[in-house]
Amino acid sequence: MRTVLQDLRYAARQLSKMPGFSLTAIISLVLGIGATTAVFSVVYAIVFDPYPYANSDRMVHMRMLQQDGQNRGFGLTGGQWQKIRQSPVVEDAFLTDGTWSLTMTSGDLPENVETDYVSTNMFSFMGVPAFAGRNIQPSDGIDGQDPQPVVELSYKFWQRHFNGDTSVIGKQIKLLQNTYTVVGVAPPRFTWDDADAYVPKKITQQTALSYYVGVRLKPGVTHAQANSALSPLIEQFRKETPTHFPQGNFRFTVVGLNDDFMHDIGGTLYLMFGSVALLLLIGCGNVSILLLARATARRSEFGVRSAVGASRSRIVRQLLTEALLLSLTGAALGVLLAWKAIGVIVANLPEFSFPHEAAIHLNIPVLLFSVCVAVGTGILFGLWPALELSKPDIAKAIQANSRKTTTGVRGKKLHASLIAGQIALTLLLLAGAGAAIEGFLKLANRPLGYDPHNVMSVGIPIHEGTHTKWSERAPYVEKIFEAIRQVPGVSTAAVSLNATPPENGFQTRFEVVGKPSQESLSTRVNMVSPEYFSLLGVPLLQGRLWDADENHQGAALTVINQTFAKRYFPNGDAIGHSIKLPEATEVPPYRLVSPAASGPVLIVGIVRDKLDDGMARPIVPEAFVPYPFVMGMYAQVLVKSQESPMRLLHAIQEGVGSVDHTQQTNPRVRDLDHWIQETPEWARGHLVAWLFGGFAGLALALAAVGLYSVVSYTVAQRTNELGVRLALGAPRLHILQLVLRAMAGAVGMGTALGLTLSFALSHLMSRWSPESQASSRDPLLMLVAASTLIFVVLLASAIPAKRAAATDPLVAIRYE
Repeated sequence: MRTVLQDLRYAARQLSKMPGFSLTAIISLVLGIGATTAVFSVVYAIVFDPYPYANSDRMVHMRMLQQDGQNRGFGLTGGQWQKIRQSPVVEDAFLTDGTWSLTMTSGDLPENVETDYVSTNMFSFMGVPAFAGRNIQPSDGIDGQDPQPVVELSYKFWQRHFNGDTSVIGKQIKLLQNTYTVVGVAPPRFTWDDADAYVPKKITQQTALSYYVGVRLKPGVTHAQANSALSPLIEQFRKETPTHFPQGNFRFTVVGLNDDFMHDIGGTLYLMFGSVALLLLIGCGNVSILLLARATARRSEFGVRSAVGASRSRIVRQLLTEALLLSLTGAALGVLLAWKAIGVIVANLPEFSFPHEAAIHLNIPVLLFSVCVAVGTGILFGLWPALELSKPDIAKAIQANSRKTTTGVRGKKLHASLIAGQIALTLLLLAGAGAAIEGFLKLANRPLGYDPHNVMSVGIPIHEGTHTKWSERAPYVEKIFEAIRQVPGVSTAAVSLNATPPENGFQTRFEVVGKPSQESLSTRVNMVSPEYFSLLGVPLLQGRLWDADENHQGAALTVINQTFAKRYFPNGDAIGHSIKLPEATEVPPYRLVSPAASGPVLIVGIVRDKLDDGMARPIVPEAFVPYPFVMGMYAQVLVKSQESPMRLLHAIQEGVGSVDHTQQTNPRVRDLDHWIQETPEWARGHLVAWLFGGFAGLALALAAVGLYSVVSYTVAQRTNELGVRLALGAPRLHILQLVLRAMAGAVGMGTALGLTLSFALSHLMSRWSPESQASSRDPLLMLVAASTLIFVVLLASAIPAKRAAATDPLVAIRYE
């Protein structure tokens, strides 16, 4: 221990003697370790610790898988749920009816409360204790009977509405028309379904009702074994209640709780971590180059220490101590940088592409990772210089003047290799950043086919148990629509139950009347009012739209897009044909259909294509029908104004309240520009471009600083030589070229290696970030990246080289 403390004190003294060197090295490490720690905190939270639930690794979703790999959900009845619980591969299962928008009235407007109706075993299934009070428990309800009127609040809602007051436990609150006793508050990380409150659900054997069922497999049961055991049971359920399942060729499968999120954002996380790993390696290379340069100037010191008996291991230990002191200092400051950076990264993550239960922050595992990175990087960048310089030629080293000591052939090769590696990694990051930015710009500038500006969507959740007949629900939505349209400042409005571009509608099968039935025919169906098209600037190309009377009746009319017409009616005779939408009428009781929905639907018009399946995917066939045709428990009104429509929100909410004082609007009111930015493709592309660009910029700066330091050191070591050359009449331009030529080989080798790596690894970026729509194999992109790097490297090298060329020969010759 005494020797270690002695080494640390000596290392601190040595580093304090050269503050410029120490500061440059520490900044390089702070950036690399800080960025790596910040990104690892995101990776750790989403990949390794996404849920607070007990045995979450054994929890699965049950899905039906289409032929194209897309997942489709399905529902089970209460009786089917009990059969799932009895399966030999299932440890337990819970049931939920999903979230419903209820209200609490505490001010001038009703407050939206997203309420999840759950089976009473849900919280014991999750294995999460209550934060305050108690959880909903099985004794709160018996199957087939009305459960106890109790509610468990989410932590966020408890903080937002009750300011974290624990005295609310045991008190009664009113949600819509029902009174509940608050029995507990869920812990902060319990955010299942992003609900505000959880209420016990009455479980019945009625086959008309279906629910989502979550399953926890028994220990040791694989997904393949679960599929084999549950598939026959699911097929039996499909025959019993066919309307609860998607129609067509599907196969049953179970997927892990986190699988969907990893499918969405896993590639982005890999890219993020790969880019910071490159940045860290570049920073380590920078410090290693600086240490080599500094240690070469200390050959005389090492020679003296060897002469008086210092072993090679003693010198290696001293040099590694200096390196570790640098890396640990960089790690300590890097953790502070990561603490600030985490919030910025999280703010740019796609909102619905990671579990909201994930706690993304600095914690013990992340800090341990940071310490390991610090020690690892210290050894990585310190060991090579230490081994290289711990075996000096004692006689030459003692006789050498530190100012005039030059690096030998082996040292020069080592320097060149490090510089080339740093250049290659920097170019790899630059090419990746260029591809990400180019791809994102292509995505962001893709023609939409509609005008989203100054348009916002106002969601209107229909309360459970209200307007249960089609003849009641359609007029109710119409009244709300008229009230919103009358708000001062509203230029125009349209009802859009499910058609909020750029991703809208529900996918369904259809049949063309008079043609053989084909299962492969599918389209997106959107329920809208006729004002929808003019509001979004989507022109009618052929035929007509339905009128107001036809809209009120939920008439069996449809307008299709160009893609639909070209794909299914290549002869251009779509108008006048009729289609059937069988799945539109095979819906649960919460969705109501017009009297005309059971018959054929007449095609009366064709509108221009617009994005309807996300920002990155091709446009798909799309059919629009009057919104009363099929009405669910949710309505939406699009509002357009001359200026930002968000300013009209309060007045619109008051207008909605004038129709029904208990009717709230969905709290997630957005304008359509924000809808675009919240699509997973846009958000992922923006995140990758932003992070890659930032990391590439830092890498470029580190490479420039490293080259500047190396050239400055080289000039200092060759000052006498350069002075003699100048005294003998060498042109100053020749001196400048001489200094730059020393770096040219390493830069050229690094550039070639970087281009090769960019070409070889470009498929990874395409696979992990397909929405980027770009490749680092693009010759123009590679040329721009390489040219940018070479320009910066030349600039960083030219400054000390120019200073060397301007040196007074007499001063240079006398330089010690």
